[in-house]
Amino acid sequence: VQLQASGGGLVQTGGSLKLSCVASGRSFDRYNMGWFRQALGKEREFVAGLSRSGGRTAYADSVKGRFVISRDNDKKTVYLQMNSLKPEDTAVYYCAADWAISSAPVYDSSAQYDYWGQGTQVTVSS
Repeated sequence: VQLQASGGGLVQTGGSLKLSCVASGRSFDRYNMGWFRQALGKEREFVAGLSRSGGRTAYADSVKGRFVISRDNDKKTVYLQMNSLKPEDTAVYYCAADWAISSAPVYDSSAQYDYWGQGTQVTVSS
């Protein structure tokens, strides 16, 4: 599967952005999906993930209550709605796909994910 992320940009503190990640190829609904981010000079970190059906989600503590991950399997798209953005949310955001059985957990480790998008820059100004 190939992944194409979009929706990044420059926003002020407290603002919102919605990222999208469109998949090409077959069997999108067989993948757990995740969003990761990497700030300049820092390691890539988990942001949010959800199961194949969208019924199970996981969030990093730093974004709980502010970000919402969702998916539309008909459109082969996963979204990340980001609200109440902070300067520390500034990073390149990547979507990723984990081939998984229906009962598989949503992992927060980048090593678990098989496919990655190219990243989209999010910059939050103070």
